[in-house]
Amino acid sequence: QVQPVESGGGLVQPGGSLRLSCADSGRTFSTYCMGWFRQAPGKEREFVAAITWSGGKTYYADSVKGRFTISRDNAKNTVYLQMNSLKPEDTAVYYCAARALAVPITTTAIDYWGQGTQVTVSS
Repeated sequence: QVQPVESGGGLVQPGGSLRLSCADSGRTFSTYCMGWFRQAPGKEREFVAAITWSGGKTYYADSVKGRFTISRDNAKNTVYLQMNSLKPEDTAVYYCAARALAVPITTTAIDYWGQGTQVTVSS
């Protein structure tokens, strides 16, 4: 079972950087594809980035391509989201997601969600 727990959120100025982490306490982390989603107030949860179980392929939403980087360390049961050149529109609660059989690029068919971590981009 995968039990994602996010950390690393906070308040950052526009143009700044943050690195989110999602750690798993289960034993099967390396068999799951992992993803990051976000949800701003009054909006639906949306896809941000995803990575295959091996880390060999990554996927990004157009809105973050070139600014965000997803990576994973299976030895540490952790997936990361490095966020650079942050904009106010990146403000949202960021959620980690795990999916066993396919890359999590939609909110459907997610096996496990984390509890979320708040990211606020403001001057």
